This record gives sequence, structure tokens and C-alpha cells, in this order.
Amino acid sequence: MNTWHLAQLNLGLFRAPLDSDEMAEFRSALDPINAIAESSPGFVWRLTGDDGASSSYVEVPGLDDPLWAPNLSVWTDLDALKHFMHKSGHVAYLRRRREWFQPPPGLINVLWWLPAGQTPDLADAVRRLRHLEASGPSQEGWDFRSPLDPPS
Repeated sequence: MNTWHLAQLNLGLFRAPLDSDEMAEFRSALDPINAIAESSPGFVWRLTGDDGASSSYVEVPGLDDPLWAPNLSVWTDLDALKHFMHKSGHVAYLRRRREWFQPPPGLINVLWWLPAGQTPDLADAVRRLRHLEASGPSQEGWDFRSPLDPPS
């Protein structure tokens, strides 16, 4: 049995407010994208709003710009996350990200191992991203270019 799962935070900086006409196509894609994730092999959990809506509607702790949107999820392992990102129906949306998101001013992705069964906290995930920016890859957080094995 796998005792560790992979948590990931991805922040996006929208080009316009989520409720604007400019973002209508993205809004309509949220449920299909989330359904692809939830039906993907290795998916464990994803952040949702209090009402069960997409995490795109969740405020990012420590960021006062409402155009920032979080995607926080848990996967059984790195291969499962990569498969979802690049080999599932998600890739069609990923290719269009420049239509909906601004280029980020810094790092937007962080990954880390957490004990299986635990749910990550968004504020802690943002802290891990800032730690990665300041100190580089460690068990606190790392990126896709520097993956770390689960703790032994």
C-alpha cells in the first residue's frame, strides 16, 4: 500500500475576472476539466469552494489580486499527475491556457509528498510555493524539473 500521495498547487493569473464575458468559454470548461481529473487514474482529491464549485472561485491566501486562482489536488504519484496533464482530455485545455491566463510573474507550481489520507491546506500550499521560490527544491516543495522521491 502506498503510504505517500503527491500534492500539487498550480496558481493561474486570469486575463480578466472569471465572471466576465472574456472568460465565458473557460467558465464553461471548468466542469468538464474537473470531471476529466476526477475520472483519471491516480486522482485522489481536489480543492473546491465551500459550495462545491471549482477551486477557480477560491481566494488565494496572501494574494490580494482576485485574478489569481488556485488549483490544489492530490494524486497517487507523479506519473498519474503527468498522465492527467499531458495525456488525457485535459491537454486540449492546457494548450489554450494563454487565452485565459496571463504570464506569471514568478513560480506558480509546487509539488510535495504528504501522508496518504491527508488533505492539503491551501495556505500551507502557498507557503510551500514561496519556500520553493526562496530556497529551491526540498521536501517542503519541488517542481516538475526537480522531482523528489517520497520520504523513506
